[in-house]
Amino acid sequence: MLLNPLLRTSADLAIKQIEYEKTQALISEAERAFELIGRAIRMAGYRNITRPRASKHALLELKKKTGFKGSDALIVRHDISDGMDFDCVGNVITKERMQNHLALQGFLVDRQVGVPKGKKVNGGSLICQSLDRHGRMQNTTLMNGVDRLIIEELKGAQALHSSAQRLFRVSLHMTDGGKTHLQLERTFATRNLL
Repeated sequence: MLLNPLLRTSADLAIKQIEYEKTQALISEAERAFELIGRAIRMAGYRNITRPRASKHALLELKKKTGFKGSDALIVRHDISDGMDFDCVGNVITKERMQNHLALQGFLVDRQVGVPKGKKVNGGSLICQSLDRHGRMQNTTLMNGVDRLIIEELKGAQALHSSAQRLFRVSLHMTDGGKTHLQLERTFATRNLL
């Protein structure tokens, strides 16, 4: 009888520690995703003045409610610099990895690959889209446990201080499939879209 309260407290402490570690892992993954998405938004529309003018494709496309659980999708196009540029998975962007003189990076949430139908999943997968060495679209999973990706362009009073830039609020809804649910958001500004 004396050990029962101690064992219960130890079990509760272990459960809380596991929940804390899951939360920290989800936050760490989300921060990495925010870094990649923010970098892509800042690069949208970049033009290297030493190269021929790129084609007139949309430089930043926001597709609303097209992914897993109504998630949004983002596609960014930009030129490359004279130095080394990287896509969202760390591949060096070369002329072969471009279409119409533009590099492409996309972000969307899709159903987790390899999970049989009917099996419970811990959210969807955040997918990075980029071009391979032959200029074809390739999808790479960045992380799992994403319930939704919501991207809103801020207009009006929210964006008054930044008239030459476009502002985007990016929200990630994360889950471990159990008790842990997080909603994290960041705001990013374009640098090259005028």
